[in-house]
Parts: sequence; C-alpha cells; structure tokens
Amino acid sequence: MLLSKDRHIAHFDLDAFFVSVETLRNPKLAGKPLLVGGGSDRGVVAACSYEARKFGVHSAMPMKLARRLCPDAIVIKSDFEVYSKYSQLVTEVIKDTAPVFEKASIDEFYIDLTGMDKFFGCFRFTGELKKRINKESGLPISWGLASNKLISKVATNEVKPNGQLEIPFGNEKGFLAPLSIVKIPGVGKETGYKLLKMGVQTVKTLSEIPIEMMENLLGKSGIDLWRKANGIDESPVVPYHEQKSISTETTFQTDTIDMDFLHSQLVRMTEDIAFQLRQQNKLTGCVTVKVRYSNFETFTKQITVPYTNADHILLKTANELFNKLYERRLLIRLLGIRFTHLIPGNYQISLFDDTQEMINLYQAIDSVKKRFGEDKIVRAVGV
Repeated sequence: MLLSKDRHIAHFDLDAFFVSVETLRNPKLAGKPLLVGGGSDRGVVAACSYEARKFGVHSAMPMKLARRLCPDAIVIKSDFEVYSKYSQLVTEVIKDTAPVFEKASIDEFYIDLTGMDKFFGCFRFTGELKKRINKESGLPISWGLASNKLISKVATNEVKPNGQLEIPFGNEKGFLAPLSIVKIPGVGKETGYKLLKMGVQTVKTLSEIPIEMMENLLGKSGIDLWRKANGIDESPVVPYHEQKSISTETTFQTDTIDMDFLHSQLVRMTEDIAFQLRQQNKLTGCVTVKVRYSNFETFTKQITVPYTNADHILLKTANELFNKLYERRLLIRLLGIRFTHLIPGNYQISLFDDTQEMINLYQAIDSVKKRFGEDKIVRAVGV
C-alpha cells in the first residue's frame, strides 16, 4: 500500500442533493425552506434545504415535527426516478474524467487521484471536475482533498455548501483537533452521549485517550474511533462497478404444487435478497418472478415499481407476480426472484411514505440479522 503522503483522495458531495434537484426543476423554490419526503405527516423528512435547517430541521426527522418547527416550509413529494437520473448524469461525468472512483451513495463520491499531482495537479484537477459537473448537471457540489477518505469527507462537510478545501499531508490531526466529536463519521447519538458524559467534546481530547481505554470502553469500535480521531484511515477507494441485478432461485428436490409451500419459499427468497439490497444501500425499480415447470418449460413475469428495498412492498409485488404467472397448474420444479434497475439508496430515501416506526422496525430487524444471522428472524409464513 502507498504511504499516506503519496495518496490523494478527493471526496465529492452533491449539496442538499434532493433539494437542489427540486429547485432546478422549479427555480421559484430557490431560497425557500423546503422539505422533501412523503406527503403524510406520519412520514419522515428525506432531505431539507439549508433555509429549513436554520429552524432545527434535519433529514430522518418525522415530517410532523419538521412542519411544527418550520410552519412556512414547502413540502415536496419525492420523485426518486428524477433523482436517479441526475445522479447517473454526475456518475457519467466522473467516470469519463476520473482515473478511479467509488460511488458511496446516490450523491457522494470518492476519487483516487494518487499520482495525478505529477502531471496535472490534484487540486487543479478536482476544481476543474467540479466546474464540469456543475456545468453539465446544474447541481452545486462541495469537495475535500486529503491523504485519505476520512479526512477528505470531514473536510467536505466543513465547507458546505458549494465549498472546497485541501488538507495537506501532515495536517490531518491539526485539522481534526478543534472539531466536535460528532463531526467524526460513525459517531452516533449513543456513542456521542457516552463520550460527552466523560467530558470528551473535541476530537483532540478523544485522540489523546489511550487506545487500550477506548477498546475497554467501546470494544473494537473504540479502536476504530481512536484511529479516526488521530486521522488514520487506510481504506481504499473501491472502483465503481454498476451492479445490474440481484437474484436467487431454488430448485426443489421434489416437484410440487403445494401452494402454501411455494408462497413460503417466495417469501423466504424475497426477504433474503431484500436484506442484501439494504446491506449494499441499494434500491430496486423492477421485480421479476421466474417459474420452471416439471416439463422444464420456464416463464417469467416482471413489473417496474417505485424504487424501494422494503420487504412489505417487495413481498406484495412478488406474490402478485407469482399469482399472475402460475396459470398452468402443473408441478413446479424451480422458483426464482430477481431485482433489477438497481440504484444507490437507503432507508430515508426508499421509505418516503412510511412512518418513523416502520423505518425503526426495518433497522431493528436488519440489526438482528447482521448480528445473529439472516435465518434468526423471518416472517412466520416463510418458515
């Protein structure tokens, strides 16, 4: 691995991405407090403008609370297909220009510019790329440039909106030192509260705690947090490869026409790959069900859906497709399901019209699956 002083990593973040897209579509919205999300008060805020943030509004906040904090806010129902098109446009610009890049989310990119300083200059290259993205998409963008992904991301967050900042090699700890511990990626409410109770408010104080004490306090995550506080991050930029689909299928030991069994298998398979989607921070826009009969004839049926990774939506869709597909009443040999039209996305993006309770439920279920195994919590019908 190259030494940190030889690495140059840029972090690009599309400022207030969903809000920016909406103001491009309707310029009259520019400068106004905007909330993007579901139309219901029981939904959550997927994104908000900087004007709305002044009132204490933030993403993932219950929409009802956000509207109470900012009564004059304009609520816009999200359109993820449009957001996806803008994200893909930016991705194509970066792909056409950058040597190696990672798409961390729908509006966030890491670019490995290692070696570029000898030819073009990393700072100049990053600035020119920002101008090109802005020209071709109209979207505002902020970037940070540093020797690793962690510092470049924190630098980006410090100069939003529409800013740029380079942290030269050797200045990582000095840059982080005065910042609040909550500025470190991965410091959530629980960890932050625990550290604040100990009197740890700044990254400098956190970096001075012995690593052994951090491990005793927080386990392995304590070691990771200590490394971050000291500006250490060796994670590579993972080259972007667009995944086309995710699927699974089962060939039964004995051909069957048992409808209860077939539906339970469809539930099990759908839950499995929906969980994989969420683990990869992906959403699907198309569901396909596949049936192979005992005579080896194979048929498929698919339907496009609003982008999602939610079990309850995907299970309902898969079940409806199977009921339409299974018309011949022959014994079934194989059953399969496939998700395509994949795009980056997460809970707050995909569950625009769901309640905070539903989002919390999915997060709790996935936490159990990650810790104890995917088979430890399943729907009763899938057993």
